[in-house]
Amino acid sequence: MSPWLLALAAGLIIVLVQYGWRDLRAGWAVGAAALLRLVAITLLMALLLDAPSGPAKPVTNWAALDVSASMARGDTSLWRAARDSIAHVAAESVFAFGDSTRRADSASATRPNDAASLLRPAVERALGAGHPLTVVTDGELDDPEAVRALPAGSRIIAMRRALTKDVGLASIDVPRAIVSGDTVEAHVGIVAGNSGAKGGTITLSIDGRAFATQQIDSLPPFGERTVAVRARVEGPAGPAVLRAIVASGGDMEPRNDTVSIAVDLSRAPSAVFVSTSPDFDARYALAVLRGALGIPTRGFFRVAPGEWRVEGALTPIPEADVRQAVKEAPVAILHGDTAAFGPPRATTLGPLALIVTSPTEGEWYPSAAPPSPLAPALSGFMWDSLPPLALTPAPPQGTWQGMEARRGRGEERRAVLVGTDEPRRVVIVGASGLWRWRFRGGAASDAFTALWGSIFDWLAAERADRRAAVPDERVVRAGDPVRWRRGSTTDSLVTIALRRRGSTRVDSMPLHFSAGANIVETRPLAAGLYDVTTRGGAALLVVNASREWLPRSPRVQSGLVRGTVSADSAPRLRAGAWGWAYALAILLLCAEWIMRRRRGMR
Repeated sequence: MSPWLLALAAGLIIVLVQYGWRDLRAGWAVGAAALLRLVAITLLMALLLDAPSGPAKPVTNWAALDVSASMARGDTSLWRAARDSIAHVAAESVFAFGDSTRRADSASATRPNDAASLLRPAVERALGAGHPLTVVTDGELDDPEAVRALPAGSRIIAMRRALTKDVGLASIDVPRAIVSGDTVEAHVGIVAGNSGAKGGTITLSIDGRAFATQQIDSLPPFGERTVAVRARVEGPAGPAVLRAIVASGGDMEPRNDTVSIAVDLSRAPSAVFVSTSPDFDARYALAVLRGALGIPTRGFFRVAPGEWRVEGALTPIPEADVRQAVKEAPVAILHGDTAAFGPPRATTLGPLALIVTSPTEGEWYPSAAPPSPLAPALSGFMWDSLPPLALTPAPPQGTWQGMEARRGRGEERRAVLVGTDEPRRVVIVGASGLWRWRFRGGAASDAFTALWGSIFDWLAAERADRRAAVPDERVVRAGDPVRWRRGSTTDSLVTIALRRRGSTRVDSMPLHFSAGANIVETRPLAAGLYDVTTRGGAALLVVNASREWLPRSPRVQSGLVRGTVSADSAPRLRAGAWGWAYALAILLLCAEWIMRRRRGMR
């Protein structure tokens, strides 16, 4: 009742200030008026403090049932046990949570088929109403940190899953664009269940045609491993579905045994990347060329004098074949010793990028992007956050400068990136150490991708991917937002058409790219294969089964979250049912005014 004590103290102070001790002793009429003022002021202050208007009532309990698909993974025994547990909870209201939170009023709302396990919306609803929450879950939450925000008196009931053998495929990583006939290396991520997984095989297929098989060893409980599968990929030009399938003895859950992605097959490379001194700069720039831009590329590395290897497969190749590939390349990128095959401009007739890697001493910090064909992509860089570079002894020469750097923190400036438009497009990068941008992550990593992406896109011109927007994530899963990357267009609004294979319905979806952003997210899609049509061409979008089917270790445990209920559940004076308090305060003030006037007081 401390709000009432504060209100009474405030009323006494105001009455004493207004009436004074002498007036209060003047007679019973003045005393009665002062008493009316005391009651009125106390009531007004209590309304201001929203003081309780009655005794506290017991706080009722709420319950929330996890209805994510993981509750039915393997068999239905865990789900049946969870239903029995929630039935024995004395709760005023029961909610179902997963990819959304809703009342569990119907059987459809309590089916374990949600594509996510998000507890926070249920926690926020309980916090807003002031009710403790009993959560029944398998413990495999996407946001376990939300447990710390549960109201006082809440409880977690984490159901224990029976021990079973299970293996699932979590990811697959291959180049976005592949030249048909090339050897590629796919990195497949596998995970095991709570009882581990036996050994087995991983099979890769392209549009249903198997082309590689790899043996895998057994895994311990909740073990994770990345398996490299190297094989030759062949197929007709165009979008294709690359699928990985795992087979293991005693596997209990078949719905997590497959992961698929979309790739673009090409009959010939659009770019040839040659490095005489392979390093992180070469590796990451080549990844941008193949990944972000989706340009079919072949790479060649010199690992020793006169010894060349095909990037990826690392198979030997004669130097004469490398020289011929550079000569015929639609776009050529020479890294390291750019004069390894003679004068670089005489080596090939197409657009050319020269990346020189003979640095001088000292550190040079990127500082500006002068007006150039690349300026739109480089203008948004946070220059102060970029790591330093090592520049070549002689500054590169060109008709325009794309990026400048200054020595240390001084004023000496030099060109890092220059280019020439005529008679053909040539870009010269006179720096090494750009890989540090990628290593730092965040804005620096985005700057690395934007820099090389703008260089290669400008060189490739019409040979680059001309689609207005393409899926950005390599592995897309049901329940996750779909990320789209802006392609060749500079428009802020791109419209795509989606049609799910097996359906005649076509959905139109607008993509709004904000200023300076190249990525936008849209709502999650159901698992399946989607044909994407947009300005500039078509693409495939493969949506895999929800990650809820993948085995995961529990991230929360059973028990009380916080002590006993401490919320004040008493009814409040400002609630709608207590409107008489406002009327009474007004009546008391009016009665006091009448009595003061009769005594001749103001």
